[in-house]
Amino acid sequence: MTACAIESGTTWEDGTAPDRRTPADGAGGTPCAITADGAYAARLALDGESWFPERWTLDGPEPYAVPLPGNQPEEPGTEVQPMSDGRVLIRRPTAGRHVFSLLYPTGPDTGELLIGAVECPDGGAGLRLLPPAPCGEKAYALAVGRRSSTVWLVAGGAFGPEHVAEIPGRCSGGVWLDRAGRLLALDREVGGRTKTVVVDLERGGEVSPLLQIAAESDDRLVMADPDSGLLLIRSDAPSPGERRLGWGVLGSTLPVRFPESLRPPDCELTPFAIQPGQVLTPESCAVAVRVDGPMGRWIGVWRPDRRQVQHFPAPAGWLADAGLWSRDGVLQLPYTTGEMPCGVARVAAPWEERHGTAPTTPPTGTTGVTRVEGATGATGSPGVTEVTRATEVMGATGATESAEATEPAETTEPTESAASTEPAKAAEATEPTELTVPVGPVEAAEPAGPTEPGAPAPAPPAPSVPRPVPLREAPLGRL
Repeated sequence: MTACAIESGTTWEDGTAPDRRTPADGAGGTPCAITADGAYAARLALDGESWFPERWTLDGPEPYAVPLPGNQPEEPGTEVQPMSDGRVLIRRPTAGRHVFSLLYPTGPDTGELLIGAVECPDGGAGLRLLPPAPCGEKAYALAVGRRSSTVWLVAGGAFGPEHVAEIPGRCSGGVWLDRAGRLLALDREVGGRTKTVVVDLERGGEVSPLLQIAAESDDRLVMADPDSGLLLIRSDAPSPGERRLGWGVLGSTLPVRFPESLRPPDCELTPFAIQPGQVLTPESCAVAVRVDGPMGRWIGVWRPDRRQVQHFPAPAGWLADAGLWSRDGVLQLPYTTGEMPCGVARVAAPWEERHGTAPTTPPTGTTGVTRVEGATGATGSPGVTEVTRATEVMGATGATESAEATEPAETTEPTESAASTEPAKAAEATEPTELTVPVGPVEAAEPAGPTEPGAPAPAPPAPSVPRPVPLREAPLGRL
């Protein structure tokens, strides 16, 4: 197997190559962060017992990595984030402070530009980087105190770190709702309940509610696509005591769906990438999810207008929760192994193959195994692994069945002005493209049985009216 191209500085002074491993989940924030345009990625890699930043270039003919070691090893709690100009932002926690710098390659060495520091004297305060901003030129951090949370602009400002907004309550998450990097959604905990709010960074941190399903529910925004407005939501409103994954559309007044296909038994789904560019058809956006189950960890691909999740093994050495979609529906998954220290696997889901060959069952016995077409790169580029169909990744992991045979019908919710008189399958085929949040599942009306000639038609069932639970519109109209 041909190794990927590496810029100068890949080997240390004694001629040895660094051992590229990532921190354990949760040890150093996001294991691999990718810019919104997919051009660069950054992570912490390991050389023996020493952590060092590493930048990946993903938008060229082949991926390659550049190590950016400093004068001393990094701590496992250090966070890194790529910028659109190729530099890497690094956050180093110290006693009561968080120091920010920009790293860049300078021949065999690493250049470093000190930005400044944010003090956190409050012993209960913690600070972490927010996901990369859509513009790629700025970076933000969230500091969480005992009673309030603060958004900081830590890169891209005029005079070092700048205080942007202060939000009452303890906030978590962080999802961008627009391409300009103005509207930031945060999950705010107040009074023991968590609801998602929107912070307008260009209006002095103005806060407005976004997601509010039920008074006693915890509602969190997991992901959002700025192009289509597709939202991935996790809430315990439909099943108290159980967090379920659902979807809706930003600004819609219709119910959010909680499909049964996103509720597999003994498995937990974590979305990590949404297909961009589907401006008028949010229901056709492909969503990549990490599946954690009794057989280990693998990858699923789902679309709102389909009734099943496509399952396939993750590439060996996959940088968990790292990936991005192209506009034409190809999923790119960065991975690193001893033989391929910088690689990208590409997968296209076979949505047109709903009846017969599309895998709808989790991969059995394939944890940690990469079975992809062209192990050395089908395109001839080292470090690029091509997969043309998810079925090719599955191999002989089990027989596949039709979507109708393997997936239960999703719960549908009628509006207040319309009764559901058709079977669930027919209702799903005609559902609107923009949906909001039903509090709980409602049993679908069953089809009427055959009637005798001349017999009066059976009366339609009484409509089931959900409680009004609006997915409140974010202030996009002011952009």
